[in-house]
Amino acid sequence: MLELAAEENDPAAEREATEELRAVELELSRLEVESLYFGRYDDHSAIFSVHAGAGGVDAQDWAEMLLRMYLRYLEDKGLEVEVDEVAPGDEAGIKSATLTVSGDHAYGVLEGERGVHRLVRISPFDAAARRHTSFAGVDVIPEVEEEDVEVNAEDLRVETFRSQGAGGQHVNVTDSAVRLTHLPTGVVVVCQAERSQLQNRARAMAILKARLAELARQERQEHLDEIRGNQDEAAWGRQIRSYVLQPYQMVKDLRTDLEVGNVQGVLDGDLDPFVEAYLQWRRVRQEQSGGSTTD
Repeated sequence: MLELAAEENDPAAEREATEELRAVELELSRLEVESLYFGRYDDHSAIFSVHAGAGGVDAQDWAEMLLRMYLRYLEDKGLEVEVDEVAPGDEAGIKSATLTVSGDHAYGVLEGERGVHRLVRISPFDAAARRHTSFAGVDVIPEVEEEDVEVNAEDLRVETFRSQGAGGQHVNVTDSAVRLTHLPTGVVVVCQAERSQLQNRARAMAILKARLAELARQERQEHLDEIRGNQDEAAWGRQIRSYVLQPYQMVKDLRTDLEVGNVQGVLDGDLDPFVEAYLQWRRVRQEQSGGSTTD
């Protein structure tokens, strides 16, 4: 159509063809992004948690900064967030937080955030204004159908207690908080977001089942790795991204090598470049290995 419009010197036809071409390009771009969500659990809701690592009060402050970053990002993405538990830090920040995220490709969007996040900055808690390095861990697991996982009542220790914190933004302060401990595995789940003890127990049970399902998947993967022998370094628990505020400003993903100089923009929730880069990286790895993405 563009060639015909040029031959006929028809500006109206050229405009029409250009508009159609732009529409096709937008649709192809959308389909390209959609094609990145090929994992078995990508469409599931995600149970997302942040916990402070090495670095004392700086790490707890860093964990709260990460929580703020993700809450802003998820809000911008239009994903639904339920805050299940927040444990405040001793002096500042938080020790941990657990969210349930639902919506389009919730797990697929967040899967790449699993791992250790490193912050380098001048510590606001150091009177000598020295540079500190802090670590915080992010865990992401897909929420599973409850009937897919069986939990025996005899294997559970159920405790109730008063919610921590001042209430308001994250959690209530009633006596409805529930802690479930799965005795055979030692997995502990706390839920304190609801005012009803029954609601907190039901939510804690759903999170527990998702974590037990994730443990089972990890055990299967370890068995396969033993059969295949050592390959790439496991992604779980390793440093995936560095956020440097001093002596220069840079956020770098250590898997995809993506670098962004606008650190404040990232901390304000601009994570789309990192999420898309991870999904592209995941697809390339899958194509190179020739393996299945359904496990």
